[in-house]
Amino acid sequence: MPNPKRRHSNSRTRKRRTHYKASLPPLGECPNCKEPKLLHRACPHCGYYNGRTVLIPKETK
Repeated sequence: MPNPKRRHSNSRTRKRRTHYKASLPPLGECPNCKEPKLLHRACPHCGYYNGRTVLIPKETK
């Protein structure tokens, strides 16, 4: 397999990496309280997951 003969410059490397961007995680709707939540996670607002309470959410001040 061929290898590069010379090192790539920083600007060339950075130009290539400009397209490597982090994307927002997909959000779903909690079926219990209708708040947005991460998929396959317990709802941080009401503590429901898979039709039952799995954690008691902390009250925010």
